[in-house]
Amino acid sequence: MSLDVSPALLEQAERGEVDEAAFVDCVRTSLPYAWEMISSLVAQLKVDGGAFADNQTPPPDEQARGQLLRALASDAIRGALQRHFGVRLAFQNCHRVAVFPPDSSADETLARFTSVRSQLLNQSPELRDC
Repeated sequence: MSLDVSPALLEQAERGEVDEAAFVDCVRTSLPYAWEMISSLVAQLKVDGGAFADNQTPPPDEQARGQLLRALASDAIRGALQRHFGVRLAFQNCHRVAVFPPDSSADETLARFTSVRSQLLNQSPELRDC
């Protein structure tokens, strides 16, 4: 299980309506490494400005790597995080997370970051089994 879902949140889901803030809090507490990574990148983007902020440091262990994968591979989690933080998220390899402004100002940079070419250029033997 990728999230530690409280009985109350599960009950909400069973009834049909889920409070997104409660879901985001569930993500925050269940995936603390991923949450901290994205939070720090959002803060960096706000402070430094620019087209995007990204992380290029591999996670410290497999548990942390798994949190990033779960957060960014799930459309529901990724979408909720984007709405919560007011950014667009992008992901390369097993650790390179980037945040982009939600407006069109970074469209070209985001397209380059998520391109096939960039994916190929961001490969290395050390990351083959990540």
